[in-house]
Parts: sequence; C-alpha cells; structure tokens
Amino acid sequence: MENIHDLLVRRHSIRRYTGEPVSPDDVRLILEAALLAPTSKNSRCWHFIAVDNKDMLLRLAECKPAGQVSLKNCVLAIVVAADSSRSEAWIEDASIAAQFMQLQAEDLGLGSCWVQVRGRFTADGVPSEELVQELLGIPDTISIECIMTFGHKDEERRPVDTSKLLWEKVHIGKWNPAQE
Repeated sequence: MENIHDLLVRRHSIRRYTGEPVSPDDVRLILEAALLAPTSKNSRCWHFIAVDNKDMLLRLAECKPAGQVSLKNCVLAIVVAADSSRSEAWIEDASIAAQFMQLQAEDLGLGSCWVQVRGRFTADGVPSEELVQELLGIPDTISIECIMTFGHKDEERRPVDTSKLLWEKVHIGKWNPAQE
C-alpha cells in the first residue's frame, strides 16, 4: 500500500471497465474494507450484497438513468444497504463503508464508481430503492444507500492537481465570509 495522500490524489470515479473478472481475493479485500468501516455506536447496521451476474447487473442498471454506464460496464457491483431501525446514522455508516471499499479498490489498482440509489428514481418514476430491493429480494426494512461498481479500469484519469484544491472552502476557528 502506498501512503493515503497519494491514493486520494489518484482515485477517481471510473465508469468504464474491461471485461476481466475481479479476483475472489480482491473481492474479499473490498468486502473486508467495508466490514472494517466504523459505525455510530458500533451498530454495524450495514449489509452488502455482491453481484457479479451480468444479467442482474444489466437489470440493476435500470435503477436510474444516470447510473447505467458504470453498472452496464462493471463486472462486480456491491449494493450498500443498512437496517435504518438500528441506527439514526445509517446513511453515514453506509457511506463510510462505501468509501472504504472505493479506497481499497484503488489500492488494488481497480476502478470503482458510486451509483446513488437513496432518493433517486428509475426512468419510469419508480423509486430506485424499490427496484433494487425487488430485484435482489432485499426486505423493505433494509434501506439502500448506493451501489458501488468495480472492475479493471478501461479508462485512464489524471491524478488530481492539488494546486486547484478549493482552500477557500476551509475556515479556521470560525466561518469567514470573506472567503466566499
């Protein structure tokens, strides 16, 4: 593993993947990263559904028009869900786990992309969450935050130019309106 700063500078959302499968060892490491994520009050309210069946990935791509590219192109998707009755911070807990998976994937040289599900809709106006629950047999008591797509990168992105970071968004000690 390289240092975390270099990993953050290099990581980008990747929407185009080769057809090469992700190795079982890499899938395990990605899922392990999710399970290592901290949760509010140690609730561990999250659940992860790994999907590598191409037909199901294509069906999941219907959950929202803007998420279709990465879902249609990936070889692995992991649905990030949570039992919202177990924690008021389930969205944050699920989001942290999703981000841990993205960082682990980047460290393995794999690409990833976050496909937002919560609060989104299919092309027909059906809540994206309902479609995903129906397709994967997820109970309606389990809320869906996002679907993370993974695969070997079929596009190259330049590292972030740190000289263009928005330091004006950082306030020290108190809000500084002069920075707006």
